[in-house]
Amino acid sequence: MITNTIKKALYSLIVLTSSVFIFVACGSDDEEQYIAVPVSPVVLDLDAAIFPYEKLSEYNFFQGEMKDLDPVYKVIPYDLNSSLFTDYAKKKRFIYMPPGVQATYSADGKVLEFPQGTVLIKNFYYDNMVGGDANRIIETRLMIRKNNDWVFATYVWNNEQTEAILDNDGSYAHLTWNENGVEMNTNYRIPSVVECTACHKIGEVKSAIGVKPQNLNKMFAYPEGTKNQLAKLVEEGYLSSANLPSQIVSTVDWADTSKPLELRVRSYLDINCAHCHSEGTSCDYTPMRLGFAESTTAASLGVCIEPVEFVTGNQQYIVAGQNATRSLMHFRMSTNIQSEMMPLVGRTVVHTEGLELVEQWITAMESPCP
Repeated sequence: MITNTIKKALYSLIVLTSSVFIFVACGSDDEEQYIAVPVSPVVLDLDAAIFPYEKLSEYNFFQGEMKDLDPVYKVIPYDLNSSLFTDYAKKKRFIYMPPGVQATYSADGKVLEFPQGTVLIKNFYYDNMVGGDANRIIETRLMIRKNNDWVFATYVWNNEQTEAILDNDGSYAHLTWNENGVEMNTNYRIPSVVECTACHKIGEVKSAIGVKPQNLNKMFAYPEGTKNQLAKLVEEGYLSSANLPSQIVSTVDWADTSKPLELRVRSYLDINCAHCHSEGTSCDYTPMRLGFAESTTAASLGVCIEPVEFVTGNQQYIVAGQNATRSLMHFRMSTNIQSEMMPLVGRTVVHTEGLELVEQWITAMESPCP
């Protein structure tokens, strides 16, 4: 027979390494059995007096030393087929949802429809720093779904890598690192909320960028084994399978040279440029439509299309077939002049490999423009 004292003890929360277990009763009153049900230890009070929290540690997303970015139960890692370039910073991404809610699918190229309490967690780090510890996390950006809107929160890591503090005003971090044998340095820009909103917006509605089925449809090595990411989200209860198609038209890894060149270029432009060069975005006045599903024609890619804005150089077309030096897209990607560069925010150095990809694509075109 189980006494009331034992029952109370069994109902109490027992905190283990990465998850909390609550014991619930099942069976008859005479022969009650108790089973352990895991509960995420993440702390997320959307109505807290101070929210977003002042410290990243207050959310309890990670276990052990926070700098190891070892996720607790129900904080699920994910990746994208192609990643947005941010001064060669590497990214570790995670997603968390509270119990009892799910995201839903609407289209291959549209961000999943996320429920209240969803948190998208993106950590920006380098593992090739020059001087001192080679590993350094610079910032962690959160997008938190609240009241059908997104709350932006950027956390800047301290030098000791023990904590990250909320800073939505924007700042700089001077970095020196080794990239493929070349020492590079820059004043890395940690964006303000205003800068985040400039890209994360369709019309007047804030939006995520990368978490689209077309970008998530890939295999990922989870601790328990490799699995398709969309299937993993369904398994975790984070994504409804009700209207999820069996086939997803997907982007590819732009760096995968086994894939067709134009497919790689379209994937690169989708993740790096489409959030501004799509309908309802900040640069929709230009003729380019660089979302993966929309960039299937030469015209939508800007091939042999004259620029609509003033051009300071000799760029005759947005993309001039067989002639990179006459292509505005190539020029915008190759410069660090603030008024000329693309993207306008998000980088301070040229992405050499991305520029080479676009140059290769332009040079390989079948014919020049008139």
